[in-house]
Amino acid sequence: MRIAVLTFDGFNELDSFVAAGVLNRLRGQGWQAQITCPSAQVTSMNGVQVQAQQPLEFASQADVVLFGSGMQTRAIAQDLSILERLRLDPSRQLVGAQCSGVLLMAKLGLLGDLPACTDLSSKPWVIEAGVRVLDQPFYAKGNLASAGGCLSAPYLAAWVIAKLAGEGACAEALHYVAPVGEKQAFVERALAVIRPYL
Repeated sequence: MRIAVLTFDGFNELDSFVAAGVLNRLRGQGWQAQITCPSAQVTSMNGVQVQAQQPLEFASQADVVLFGSGMQTRAIAQDLSILERLRLDPSRQLVGAQCSGVLLMAKLGLLGDLPACTDLSSKPWVIEAGVRVLDQPFYAKGNLASAGGCLSAPYLAAWVIAKLAGEGACAEALHYVAPVGEKQAFVERALAVIRPYL
């Protein structure tokens, strides 16, 4: 399973790293989530520099594409030199986004008339792009999903795992990363959030 975690300059570390970390719990089953960038290196909103594991074009071949968010998403959404490098097909790929990453899905015409989740800061931009924003942490329909809030990254990852490997594999991956003493509650909560959309 090839997974592109789209990561741009100004990215939010929680979005990219948490999703990639949870998804890579299935590495033993052949899964590989990779940080996918428009350049060889990107710098996070807090100055963390990361080397791209894959170029942006990898997203077109991936089985799953997840858009992270960041401080520069609004500018990226207007940059055709970046957007034109993304050739995504929800009929054969799972495509999800977190927070401002939803704006990129909208600009690429992926959402159509679907509502979406996003964070409070990005909400005005997403509405401006013609998307109805839901007041909830996660929403999905078919092969498209969105999540709102930095700590909603596990929901996005859980949805991917549950759809492609089943709830058992999802519960196992979440159990590994969940806080000690709260593991069962964490897993049950995440499954309750995503289950209506599987």
